Amino acid sequence: MRRHTRQRELRSGSSDPYCIVKVDDEVVARHDDVIGKISLSREAIAADPRGIDSWINLSPVDPDAEVQGEICLAVQMLEDVRGRCLRCHVLQARDLAPRDITGTSDPFARVFWGSQSLETSTIKKTRFPHWDEVLELREMPGSSSPLRVELWDWDMVGRNDFLGMVEFSPQVLQQNPPNGWFRLLPFPGAEEDSGGSLGALRLKVRLTEDRILPSWYYQPLRELLMESVLGPAEEDAASPLAVLEELTSGDCRQELATKLVKLFLGQGLTGPFLDYLTQREVARTTDPNTLFRSNSLASKSMEQFMKLVGMPYLHEVLRPLINRIFEEKKYMELDPCKMDLGRTRRISFKGASSEEHVREASLGLLTGYLEPIVDAIVGSVGRCPPAMRLAFKQLRQRVEERFPQAEHKDVKYLAISGFLFLRFFAPAILTPKLFDLQDQHADPQTSRSLLLLAKAVQSLGNLGQQLGQGKELWMAPLHPFLLQSISRVRDFLDQLVDVDGKEDVGGPARALVPPSVTIREGYLLKRKEEPSGLATCFAFKKHYFWLSGETLSYSKSPEWQMRSSILVSHIRAVERVDEGAFQLPNVLQVVTQDGTGALHTTYLQCKNVNELNQWLSALRKASAPNPNKLATCHPGAFRSAHWTCCLQAERSAAGCSRTHSAVTLGDWSDPLDPDAETQMVYRQLLLGRDQLRVKFLEDSNMDTTPEADTEKGSSATEGACPDALARQRETAARLLEVLADLDQAHEEFQQQEQGKVAPGPLRP
Repeated sequence: MRRHTRQRELRSGSSDPYCIVKVDDEVVARHDDVIGKISLSREAIAADPRGIDSWINLSPVDPDAEVQGEICLAVQMLEDVRGRCLRCHVLQARDLAPRDITGTSDPFARVFWGSQSLETSTIKKTRFPHWDEVLELREMPGSSSPLRVELWDWDMVGRNDFLGMVEFSPQVLQQNPPNGWFRLLPFPGAEEDSGGSLGALRLKVRLTEDRILPSWYYQPLRELLMESVLGPAEEDAASPLAVLEELTSGDCRQELATKLVKLFLGQGLTGPFLDYLTQREVARTTDPNTLFRSNSLASKSMEQFMKLVGMPYLHEVLRPLINRIFEEKKYMELDPCKMDLGRTRRISFKGASSEEHVREASLGLLTGYLEPIVDAIVGSVGRCPPAMRLAFKQLRQRVEERFPQAEHKDVKYLAISGFLFLRFFAPAILTPKLFDLQDQHADPQTSRSLLLLAKAVQSLGNLGQQLGQGKELWMAPLHPFLLQSISRVRDFLDQLVDVDGKEDVGGPARALVPPSVTIREGYLLKRKEEPSGLATCFAFKKHYFWLSGETLSYSKSPEWQMRSSILVSHIRAVERVDEGAFQLPNVLQVVTQDGTGALHTTYLQCKNVNELNQWLSALRKASAPNPNKLATCHPGAFRSAHWTCCLQAERSAAGCSRTHSAVTLGDWSDPLDPDAETQMVYRQLLLGRDQLRVKFLEDSNMDTTPEADTEKGSSATEGACPDALARQRETAARLLEVLADLDQAHEEFQQQEQGKVAPGPLRP
């Protein structure tokens, strides 16, 4: 059993149950000034399944409340002729908050029991101290007292800085003396509300946490899901997919669609799955103009399928043009209400341009961008993933069967272009960052240019049917170009579905992208293997990196032919590096293992924290299937004959900090996880269990004579033939039985967890 939590990595090694967001004021100095913070408890975030989406006031930052890390203790209660004695073995601590400007601390521990207190020695310049000291305190007359262990950062000048504390009640000391790792906590105290004087920050936060059972528990539900897509969709009303389709709302439909697509991808059945949903959608559509225009489960599933399978294809088609638009930053505007006629005067000092001049210049620029975009799209048939082409072929076939009339001859094109152009290419052009085409959002001027281009691509997806209609008549100068391109779009769609095969190419998927496809690339600074005698800043050299499912390769530049490579299968850990290790920010380490079992570390520096998180996430996902992952590593570097993090003198010393291989950014490239995906489907099905029971099983206990069926005219099963109704009831009974088994399994695991509710050590 495992616990599944989707989260962003906010802080390396942080394990406290809070989401902490700090707002910094950018200054020239090395360290920023903190304006304020927002601290949200796990309970506050989880109180509403939809999460939090609101403005929240910043609160002051109290150093005594900014703690992180853990401490390892072993406590014994002893008795001798002199009375009771508490022996506290203070072994070590890890991931302490950096309190000094060097990015480290000078920690020592202070132990309190009743009126007595003792201190350990101070370990200089480390966030991972090793004390291995035993402190003994004698019980004084009076009532039993709790044990409190505080960690402090020693300062030569001024007051010491608080690093965190743990406290244990007398009952715990007597019945279950602490022994293991324990999370450090801040001093108890109420959060101070600044009343908005420090400003406010709008946050959208949602916590998704669930218990993932061992895989075999989900097998019956997976089998039901697979069986449902292989049966007749028109008669299906009790299968899991039919129930899900009826129950899911807009809030969770996109996430559910993503999970379902990934689940069927892993089984090699995305074709039958999408075809099943398409048949149901087409069968209940009477007006072809509304086909797939709603956010139905069929529409969302096809949309998420394109993102999951077609993202490398999208990047290959659009990235060069998007990069060019971001680099050139041209001013383009066709709407007279938004034209800045004084812009030319500010740039060229030749006086303001007329509205006609701005329109002509913008038309030329827009056409100059649109032509290569259209060329790239219509020329991409061979690069489109076979699975997408097969899905579109099935879609076209179902639409032609439903609307065979001559007046609906364009529906077969619009059904495909509505997905490919309106839900894939156009949104990617409008917001490239959301599709990993750019690392940053566009500035207002570039964003406006992208909007105009996205509108044009959207018009192409509509085959020009809405040109000249609506409120945006100012787009008319582009209409001639768009009308000339419609025939090319039709030919492209015809070629796209001209593909052989009825099954998903390649069978069951092991990953969302082929191992050879590049999933991330860009410049990074790489540290030389053994930079003897070089200053740190000269030890890091600029290289261009490519990451695929097989290798992390690099060379001097993108055009350089000679490349060095690290096999992804050899990666054992990908972690952040403390700033104090090299006195450099945004450094990560890739720990690999060679054939002899020896470990090697490659240090890479990113240009900012966003890029650091993106590379950490991409590398962890690429290496997710690797065996023998490291449970611990060193967040520092081995320099001057010791580790900068824990000061150990042996290069082969065990790591002092836990690794975070499962902490990634959620995006389209998340690895397939059939157990987590099935668990989410199970949670959604629970919402409709009572409705399913009433709809089918209770009906089966009623009189099923024709007269009774006539009297039940409002029943949900009205109109179903007896054989179909019997199959639906059988399916409903099987589904309810599977849900009951999963309920029982979760209850058993929950009882096991509750048996360990008493405070205990954290696992390393």
